[in-house]
This record gives sequence, structure tokens and C-alpha cells, in this order.
Amino acid sequence: MKFDGDASGSNGRDDGNRRSGGQRGAEPRGRDNGKNAPPLMATAVTAGFPSPAEQYEEKALDLNELLVRHPIATFFVRAAGDSMEGAGIRDGDILVVDRSLDARDGSIIIAGVNNEFTVKFFRRDAKGVRLEAANPKYQPIRFRGYEELRLFGVVTAVIHRFV
Repeated sequence: MKFDGDASGSNGRDDGNRRSGGQRGAEPRGRDNGKNAPPLMATAVTAGFPSPAEQYEEKALDLNELLVRHPIATFFVRAAGDSMEGAGIRDGDILVVDRSLDARDGSIIIAGVNNEFTVKFFRRDAKGVRLEAANPKYQPIRFRGYEELRLFGVVTAVIHRFV
């Protein structure tokens, strides 16, 4: 089993999350200082009766800050297919993938299997390593000595639209 690439993230992107000097108004390069970013509500929304008097926080919501823990080692990839629907990953969703994390039993990973990319649950037990879909239509992928599994990263979040 190989881990492809290093945790330094060879994607060449500037992480865009560094703040300079902690000064108010100091924003990362390439940002619009929050003028066009949607606001984040100051309180969590309940699944019950909504309160019409919620306050907005001054700080704009930055999805990179919220979803990316290791900017240099993180990339985004679009999911295709229905094999992970049971895990909340649908066709067309955007996956946030962190290459610096180690895959553990039960992690959702991006892997290369015999030169094809896939997203699956990583399973490791006394029987060995296997990849499992979150859709009963698909059989687990079990590995024998001649098959190659390359781990590209651990999926840490999924972004999908409702409309």
C-alpha cells in the first residue's frame, strides 16, 4: 500500500488563510475583505421553531477557514456516481480531501485502485484491507498481492447543493 505524494501538497496553491499581524481589516491576498461574502449568523439555528430575531455576526463566513485545517495538504475534488450516497456523498458533490491525515478504519478516502480513482470507506481488520461503498449495490473491493492501492487523502467534508 502506498501513500501517493507528500503532505506538503504539490498543488502550488497559496493557502489564503494566513492573517497578517492580527490587525482588524488585515485580510489574505485575493479576498474582497468580506464585502461580498455571506454573513454567518451569531447563533446556531435549531431544527425546531425558528426565532425571527437572530443577530448576524460582523465577520463573514469563510468556507476555507471552516473546512480546511491543513491548507497546504488539502484539495477539492468532485464526486461522480452513487456508490457513497449512504454516507451523504452524491453525484456532483465537492469533497474536501486532506492529504496530511492518516486513513483509519472507517475513514472515507480518495484512493487509486489499479489506476482508477474512487471514494470509499477504508476498512482494515484481521482479514486485511478493503474499500467499501455506502450503497448496497456495490461489493467491497478486497486486495490481494497483485492489486495496488494508493491512498490520496482522507475526505474531511462534503459540499452539496439542495437546489
